[in-house]
Amino acid sequence: MSTERLFADDTPVPVLALGTGKTRTGRLWTYVRDDRPFAGRAPPAAFYRYSPDRKGERPCEHLAAFSGFRQADGYAGFDGLYATGRIAEAACWAHVRRKFFDVHQASGSAIAKEALDRIGALYAVEAEIGGRPPDERRRVRQARASPLLAALKSWLDATRARLSGKSELAGAMRYALSRWEALTRYADDGRLDIDNNAAERAIRPLALGRKNYLFAGSDAGGERAAAIYSLIETAKLNGLDPEAYLRFVLDRIADHPVNRVAELLPWNIVGDEIRAAA
Repeated sequence: MSTERLFADDTPVPVLALGTGKTRTGRLWTYVRDDRPFAGRAPPAAFYRYSPDRKGERPCEHLAAFSGFRQADGYAGFDGLYATGRIAEAACWAHVRRKFFDVHQASGSAIAKEALDRIGALYAVEAEIGGRPPDERRRVRQARASPLLAALKSWLDATRARLSGKSELAGAMRYALSRWEALTRYADDGRLDIDNNAAERAIRPLALGRKNYLFAGSDAGGERAAAIYSLIETAKLNGLDPEAYLRFVLDRIADHPVNRVAELLPWNIVGDEIRAAA
């Protein structure tokens, strides 16, 4: 929570409804710190929280101690975070692109294809500046991405006026234009990314998990799952084999001084230590 920028996302998780033989829907939320794209020094980390519902008050509770930029999709439940003034929204171009991609895949629309090409040009700029310092990323974006963004907005405004307001293509354009300030914020700050893919990658293992364990046994089970996912995914982000990392920690934690437990966090363990212990 001390970072300047967090990625965020959430996904449903089935939870056993005791006494009914059925499941209800809870949520697992992820908050990711990954400063590697702008050569930041903070180690990457993924933090998961469970909640029994998807109310907007949940992320407000989770991020009560955070201030800075939050990169996420356009879920309306996040609006309460931005209303505090502590958190600024940075929206996700991958979500915008996906809407045009779906239209193009379904209909072969030439307009959707042009939108994809224009967004692709923005990503081409990003491909060249990954891992560079924030000031350099900002300079390149100002010189190359900002003109592309201005041209894209003019094109969206002009093209949407010719479309039926009920079409999926018009809906994709409205989604982008209604979030334009948040979508273009990355061009003015080299610490921000063009999309929220870091959080989406952290959500992906949960989808695989649902196919294996099928459901959480209770709300307490969901909370325990969130804690274990936090350790496993953070270990992976720091280049550790999660099974070997957990074995390493479990072998030591009983005798480890409680006031030094942070020494066992994934970014404080190197792979050589784990291999030597094995």
